[in-house]
Amino acid sequence: MTPLGQLDLDTITVQDAVSVATVCIGTGRRLNALRREDWAALERAAASLAVREELRAVVIRGRGGVFCSGSDLGEWEGAKPEEVTESFAAMEAALQAVEDLPVPTVAAVERFATGAGCQLALACDLQLVNRSALIGMPIARLGLLVPPTFATRMSLRIGPGRTKDLLYGGRLLAAEEANQLGLITTVVDDGTVDAALAELLTHWDGLSAASLRASKAAVNVGLNPLVQPARHAPQGIASDPDEFDRRLHSFLHRHNPRPE
Repeated sequence: MTPLGQLDLDTITVQDAVSVATVCIGTGRRLNALRREDWAALERAAASLAVREELRAVVIRGRGGVFCSGSDLGEWEGAKPEEVTESFAAMEAALQAVEDLPVPTVAAVERFATGAGCQLALACDLQLVNRSALIGMPIARLGLLVPPTFATRMSLRIGPGRTKDLLYGGRLLAAEEANQLGLITTVVDDGTVDAALAELLTHWDGLSAASLRASKAAVNVGLNPLVQPARHAPQGIASDPDEFDRRLHSFLHRHNPRPE
């Protein structure tokens, strides 16, 4: 694939192979945690791809053999509650832009897809996940408040009961268990994501592009009565006003505790 050019930031770039675009996220450092401006750049990248009539598919993957560990928590240390809420709004705008792509989308997941990284994987139609990867939403540990859209993405795949169980417990799932629950679509052996992705895209290349787009649109029509209420619900605050600062500081400095 040849570079299409960097979009706004080094952390969000698009590589173009005419009919397939690959969105690469992160820098390969800090488990590809994204800051607010990175989510905004991802939204713009997805919006630019949505109007590409020649596209058959979009792939989203992280750099350095890692998918995405979510948002860069360091950005929120000392932030005001409304700033955290605005960051969640930027995340959600990016996720919806990915969901709104009219062509099939695939998340190539290696090592971690956690927090907003989990949401990004679920915003794609399909997930190719390395067997050793972990996926989940451990945000209750920090006192972050799950918006309706985040919960809905999980509930549509695994049902409300299992979604509540995962959100309440904050545990990360191994790829096999996530696949058995229906949270992700495919588990592949470590080191074979590229081969599995190439096989999938080659198969799609032999199919009608119009049919692929119509299939996605048809499924989404049936889901809209469940998806749209969450999209239009008030977002509310994104963090616990009483505990978030303390929990975040403890997490960020867990190897260097605050002196008594």
